[in-house]
Amino acid sequence: MQTNQTLLITGGAGFIGSNFIRYYLKNHPEDKIINLDLLTYAGNLSSLKDIANQPNYKFVQGNIRDRQLVDRLMAEIDVVVHFAAETHVDRSIMEPSVFLETNVMGTQVLLDSALRHKIKRFHHISTDEVFGALDLGSTLQFNEKTAYNPHSPYAASKAASDHLVRAYGDTYGLPFTLSNCSNNYGEYHFPEKMIPLAITNLIDHQKVPIYGDGLYVRDWLYVQDHCRGIDLILQNGQNGATYLFGGLYKDVNNLDLIKMILKIMNQDENMIEYIKDRPGHDRRYSVDFSQTKAALGWQPSVSLEEGLQKTITWYQNNQDWWRPLKKQNQNYFTKQYIER
Repeated sequence: MQTNQTLLITGGAGFIGSNFIRYYLKNHPEDKIINLDLLTYAGNLSSLKDIANQPNYKFVQGNIRDRQLVDRLMAEIDVVVHFAAETHVDRSIMEPSVFLETNVMGTQVLLDSALRHKIKRFHHISTDEVFGALDLGSTLQFNEKTAYNPHSPYAASKAASDHLVRAYGDTYGLPFTLSNCSNNYGEYHFPEKMIPLAITNLIDHQKVPIYGDGLYVRDWLYVQDHCRGIDLILQNGQNGATYLFGGLYKDVNNLDLIKMILKIMNQDENMIEYIKDRPGHDRRYSVDFSQTKAALGWQPSVSLEEGLQKTITWYQNNQDWWRPLKKQNQNYFTKQYIER
């Protein structure tokens, strides 16, 4: 990707988007970023307050389904990095229509506008959850050729958006790249998700909820490693290619993950509280990122233990960021984790 370009980052006030904006501007100060975010419950401008006044950064509040706004912004930019999405599986079970409207129809609006304005690259951020689930104890992993088999409304909506992006590439010649990542964790992670929920609960001497038997397996990816991978795709990715990002070389189940957090935070295992399982809970995810490593030279830079230590330290030192979020969303936390 050539220098002196302007990027449109959708959903840049969210967890991964805000981390990517900060990462990108640090490493490419010659470029400009426009951040388009609706500021739903998971969007938080305080995640970007340290760069808010930089001359090469601009925030625009708005909906990716607003065709006029999207068209106006597309006229100013060269590259799209599309993070904007409803992402929480639990919320998709409670209210699936919102996920379809944002993740499918919003993506379609962006694709139409990108075509009209002859955007140089449309990079679409997706998830490994589009592939479905793997059996516990198996050695199988998701790769670039794994068939799609989504199990939740969230995963189905992301699968649909992936298909749309590829269809616009095949049908209309839109230059695109796509990446599917495993579960991210790290700084500025909204505290409804498992790792920040566990950390912030323990800081407040509250128990950590675990669904079902706790043996569900996820492939945890430190968010800074993901940001570095996206940057590599923008610089060196091949048009029409798909890249997978994972963070682990061996399976770690949710119970063992929480025990790792408890150990780092010097807490006892009696702080674990098992709660009723959620519907359609995928048993295991595991990502084979060997093709991405071969193509881009990318691999995780930290172990899970190192990434968790960095994350825990950040939440301990930034309570002014997450405490208002937990307070604002207390009704959701009560309904999801206490009234179950």
